Amino acid sequence: MQLLIMAAGMGSRFGGLKQIEPMGPNGEFIIDYSVYDAIKTGFSKVVFIIKEENYKIFKETIGARIEPHIPVEYVFQKIDDVPDFVKIPKDRVKPWGTAQAIYAARNVITEPFLVINSDDFYGRDAFLAAKKFLEKGNKNEYATICYKVINTMTENGSVKRGVTKALENGQLKSITESLIEKVGDEIIATPLNGGEKYKIYDDTIASVNLLAFDLSIFEYLERKINEFFEENKDNLDTCEMYIPEIMSQANNEGFAKVYVLETSATWYGITYKEDKDKVKKAIKDLVDSSEYPNDLWR
Repeated sequence: MQLLIMAAGMGSRFGGLKQIEPMGPNGEFIIDYSVYDAIKTGFSKVVFIIKEENYKIFKETIGARIEPHIPVEYVFQKIDDVPDFVKIPKDRVKPWGTAQAIYAARNVITEPFLVINSDDFYGRDAFLAAKKFLEKGNKNEYATICYKVINTMTENGSVKRGVTKALENGQLKSITESLIEKVGDEIIATPLNGGEKYKIYDDTIASVNLLAFDLSIFEYLERKINEFFEENKDNLDTCEMYIPEIMSQANNEGFAKVYVLETSATWYGITYKEDKDKVKKAIKDLVDSSEYPNDLWR
């Protein structure tokens, strides 16, 4: 099993490169804890998806302390990693979303793998759930490991989540990438595909880009990226390709079976600067309870 970490975002709402914001008692980053959990649960390689201009700082900080413990590779998400027929708008700066980010790793991922965000703290149980699924080795079967939406929110603004529904057999029914926010006493989801806003509830299941795949996903992404750019040829200034929607399409089209797994782990994340203290305290509590060592890589 391999771990693919999406770390190309600069954290515009947080106000900096939040992936290297110290969170642990000895300056550990959230990424450190994710890699530590991955090693403890049997993952054999880590691949970081980053911006090329961030390579040096990643290599000197995160890489320097992780590489002695597990093989590490880096891939770059680039705006020009698109089909030949695409004419990139001059004003376009951002890459093309999470699906394109995962596609960028197609030449270095060689085993079934788990995708995570670099700035989310998922918890050990979530990695164990992913391990159990990936070790089955079933072809064309994917999974999204989900949390109750109330446990993935911040008090300081909106967050992006995949609002998820499952069938009785655990297979995915639907997943919609949405902007989630508290409005008064209600939780409102605004689909990023332009759909109408709607109300969700505390126990609504949400995907936070904790996704398990076998290698067939790259074949499917190749096909879908071509379709995406054909369909959005008049919308290239702002369009993005979201991996939760790609998973849903693979499931609905019968290319793959996608399963919804739930975890008892506690999720923590930093979207805004104001989230930082809460996450630091949560990690300290986990260290104090011996869930993690005080000095993670010593």
